[in-house]
Amino acid sequence: MKILLTGVTGYIGKRLLPVLLQEGHELVCAVRDLDRFPFPDRVRAKVHLIDVDFLNADSLAVIPEDIEAAYYLIHSMSATSEYTDLEKKCAVNFRDRVNQTDCRHVIYLTGMVNDDQLSEHLTSRKMVEDELAIGKFALTALRAGIIIGSGSASFEIIRDLVEKLPIMVAPKWLKTRCQPIGVRDVLEFLVKSLGDERLYNHSFDIAGTDILNYREMLLTYAKVRGFKRLIFTVPVMTPRLSAYWLYFVTSTTYNLAQALVDSMKVEVVARDDRLNQLLDVHPSDYETAIKRAFKRIEKYDMRSSWKDSFVSGRFQKDIGDFIEVPKYGVFTDFRSREVADEENTLDKIWAIGGKTGYYYATWLWKIRGYLDKLVGGVGLRRGRTNVNRINRGDAIDFWRVLFADREEKRLLLFAEMRLPGDAWLEFKIKDGKLHQQATFRPKGVFGRLYWWAVWPFHGFIFHNMLKRMAGPSDAPYSTVIVS
Repeated sequence: MKILLTGVTGYIGKRLLPVLLQEGHELVCAVRDLDRFPFPDRVRAKVHLIDVDFLNADSLAVIPEDIEAAYYLIHSMSATSEYTDLEKKCAVNFRDRVNQTDCRHVIYLTGMVNDDQLSEHLTSRKMVEDELAIGKFALTALRAGIIIGSGSASFEIIRDLVEKLPIMVAPKWLKTRCQPIGVRDVLEFLVKSLGDERLYNHSFDIAGTDILNYREMLLTYAKVRGFKRLIFTVPVMTPRLSAYWLYFVTSTTYNLAQALVDSMKVEVVARDDRLNQLLDVHPSDYETAIKRAFKRIEKYDMRSSWKDSFVSGRFQKDIGDFIEVPKYGVFTDFRSREVADEENTLDKIWAIGGKTGYYYATWLWKIRGYLDKLVGGVGLRRGRTNVNRINRGDAIDFWRVLFADREEKRLLLFAEMRLPGDAWLEFKIKDGKLHQQATFRPKGVFGRLYWWAVWPFHGFIFHNMLKRMAGPSDAPYSTVIVS
């Protein structure tokens, strides 16, 4: 079957694509930025990539007319305070274009909307479902609550809270009930629903076997991990305070924390499990979903993470707009050193950030991350999805990967921390030398003052970082500072 797959760079899309390929389907992958397609060349060769921005109706003309089905996995939550309007515009543009194709079936993964009082986020999700239902195609809406899997936003928040806090004083919404589902079960529902006429023009709740409140979810996670945790709820904690609590303790962004707090006051429990019988799917319980997630984490094989999404930081433009590092109107710290062992140095470059750190004075990088978070930046909270694998578009701490090609021996990072300007950090091995370059494009007078304020720290941090990454060598350094 020829399938249009949207949201392919998102948490679910990254996991669904290889499953659909394995099932033998022909995939047309809609990507807003072709440089961000998160799969190797061997996968690229098996799919048809198209450059589409669903906020721009004209760009949808490249969608082939002979598609037979589509997955709608587009989600704008937390990218901006106006995400409701953006989601409606995306849904309408998608619907109008797909109406012009041969598509018979659209599958939409959304949230549960069974409570009488819905959050703004869930109201937006229901609005998208209503817009898609007007289409000429048959719509199947799969409504999920919290998705548990390595790298999912909900799982990572639970993980952060339990791992970091032996004692928690938490808001009263921890008593709200929900019915979590494992990501493996979500994928099974998505694949088995495809083309099943029994599901046309219907919505179904998909969920695991356990109905728990958020407090019980935290304590069950602690049990699986072998921790003892005490949790106390307080009757008074404003939504703003609750959002700040999540923002400072966990790896979430403040915008996402706000949306989550709003949603966590709404009960998300499945109406029934009729789809389980129709598709012969047997979802796991919550504890099993946690254990499966940790199998991936322990093997350093997280297939996707919400942190790699653009909503986790401030980078909202196409990667291609920043790959060319500016040469004029910038400050540059360039250093090079002969490499003792190229493969060893490449391994170090590809492992930078996260738990590995920055090879010298990592504690100073951590302080910079804390300061960034205090002013509303991303800090170092995101870490990295994989220990030694990097794709364009990935997040590494407060960096966004613009270019990563091991064969070219080049890694280019863009800073997503709050700065009075734009900053790039590049590593490249050429002619037997490791070239390291930090580039800063200041914004106004304050940007220039910032550069000269941090310049003394660059002297010993970048010098020693280069030395440790290049390995032992008696060759002299080559250092050029250009302003």
